[in-house]
Amino acid sequence: MATEILSRRALNRATLARQLLLERSGLSAVAAIEHLAGLQAQAPDSSYVGLWSRLRDFRVDDLAKPMVSREVVRSTLMRGTVHLVTAEDGLALWPTVKPVIERGFLGHYSREIAGLDLTAIAEVGRRLLAGRPRTRAEIRTALADRWPGADPAVLAYAVNSLLPLAHVTPRGLWGQRGPVAFSLLEDWVGEPITDGVALDDLVLRHLTAFGPATVRDAQVWSGLTRLKEVFERLRPRLRTFTDTEGKELFDLPDAPRPDPETPASPRFLPEYDNVLLSNADRARVIPDGRRVPLPPGTGGRRGTLLVDGEFLAVWSIEGATLTIESRTPLRDQDSIAEEGARLVEFVAPGEKHDIRFGIGG
Repeated sequence: MATEILSRRALNRATLARQLLLERSGLSAVAAIEHLAGLQAQAPDSSYVGLWSRLRDFRVDDLAKPMVSREVVRSTLMRGTVHLVTAEDGLALWPTVKPVIERGFLGHYSREIAGLDLTAIAEVGRRLLAGRPRTRAEIRTALADRWPGADPAVLAYAVNSLLPLAHVTPRGLWGQRGPVAFSLLEDWVGEPITDGVALDDLVLRHLTAFGPATVRDAQVWSGLTRLKEVFERLRPRLRTFTDTEGKELFDLPDAPRPDPETPASPRFLPEYDNVLLSNADRARVIPDGRRVPLPPGTGGRRGTLLVDGEFLAVWSIEGATLTIESRTPLRDQDSIAEEGARLVEFVAPGEKHDIRFGIGG
């Protein structure tokens, strides 16, 4: 039997459906975060816009409350980047992705850490954080006294890479500012780190949120390598397809794969959104190979715009003015403006808004 070929548009609609971007979902914020296997969250306010674009009637408190109650946490996980995950997932994912985080640190700072006892640094960091949350500056100062010849910033990054940490509130609550403070993840959540997520289960979680996917897609999302044998082990439980270039795709048999002609409404995405960054082949959502902008800051006021499911523009909000910039004039500007008006009301409620279209981006 010939293997079914999935067009780029078919992959686009499937990915949008898994990511809750084809139709807004009625899931709670916590259930959505679990379904998505986390949201990339370097910019702390970005997750609010990401969930607003995915969930019906989402309000700031829908995320802020479970963050305060520690039902969800921000932690360094997949690909060594900060993700917003359920507390349960954070405790389980850390042991599985720990080699990725350590590998990234060791590779980046190989010269700076030569001759240092990383086990001792991690142990001192653990004792330091066991008392109360500490800022990176406090960690630097404490470790510099113990290792006066080493770069204090590198010592602090070592602690962040060798130990499971939570980025504690109030940072991560909408509109809150101030330095990042860290706690041991198990102390913050009040439960121990688990034995880790089995690789088979991790791949199934990836397919649920991002499929259909190649082996390489799953490796890019997680940062893990050598997942081909995991897919082979799971092959009897999965469906297989090919894309238009002949690459093999795996998927869950009953996962949504909508008709490629299913309409896709405009969606405003925040910085660092999962749907743009978590596949090896990004062509299903980025038609022209453009780079995803990764602006600094706390997030929530700039990002990218999907039009008919594709990244075609960037947006920013200054005050209550939304500016949308694209390389060529956008189709269906009325529906984009309607969605944009709702976005401004979410980000800057009660203020008189203005929406501007421009060429650039």
